[in-house]
Amino acid sequence: MRILIAEDDAPLAGSLANAFIAEEHSPEIASNGLDALALLESKQYDVLILDLNLPVMAGEEVLKTMRSQGQDLPVLILTATDNVGDRVACLDAGADDYLTKPFVFSELSARVRALMRRKARSGLLKAADLELDCVARTAHRGSREIELTPREFSLLEYFMRHQGKRITRDMIAHDVWKLAPGTTTNVVDVYVNYLRKKIDDGEAVKLIRTLRGVGYEFGHLNNDQAKTAVGE
Repeated sequence: MRILIAEDDAPLAGSLANAFIAEEHSPEIASNGLDALALLESKQYDVLILDLNLPVMAGEEVLKTMRSQGQDLPVLILTATDNVGDRVACLDAGADDYLTKPFVFSELSARVRALMRRKARSGLLKAADLELDCVARTAHRGSREIELTPREFSLLEYFMRHQGKRITRDMIAHDVWKLAPGTTTNVVDVYVNYLRKKIDDGEAVKLIRTLRGVGYEFGHLNNDQAKTAVGE
C-alpha cells in the first residue's frame, strides 16, 4: 500500500514509516497540512493517516478540502484529541476511521487493512458516464460495454485513480508497466491510443487528453482546464 502519513511529530512519523516499510508498504511523510494537501493533489495513495493538530493547515481543513475536491481516498484520523465532538465532526467531514494517541501499531495497521478491504469491496470508479468495476473487471460507457485487455484495464484504472491530475509518460511506464525510470519506449503512447479509441471515439465528452510536453490528463475538464489540453 502507498500510505501518506500527515504527522508533525517527526519521531512518531519516522517510527510509523519504518513499521509500515517492515510490512512491505510504501509510506511517505508530510509534516504540515499544506504539504499533505499538495502531495494528495500530485500523487496517488491508498490511504491517508491524518493528525488533526498539524501546523500551517489543520488536519480537519485538509480533510474538508480533499473531500470538496472529490477525492475518495480512505482517511484514518490519528490524534491526541479524545473528544466526542471532534470525532463526530471528523467523521461527518468525511473521515473513515478515528484512532487516538497513545496507540499500539498493530491496531493501527489492522485498521488500515480494514479500510483497504472496504475500498476493495466497493471497487467502482466513475468518470462522466464511464464506469470501471475493479472487482468484476468490467467497463461501461453509458449503456455500452467496453472490452479491455488486462493491460488496457490496468491503464484505464490508473487514469481513473488519477483523475484531474497531470500524468507523465514516465509515471505510467513505472507504475503500470513497472519499467525503470527513464526507460525509452513508445508502449505508453501505443496503449493510450488503443484506450482512446475504445472509450472516446464517437463520444461527445472526451476523457483522455494529451498535454503538450507533459503527458496526459484524464476526466471531464472544466473550460479553464481544457484550454491547456489538446486531445489527440
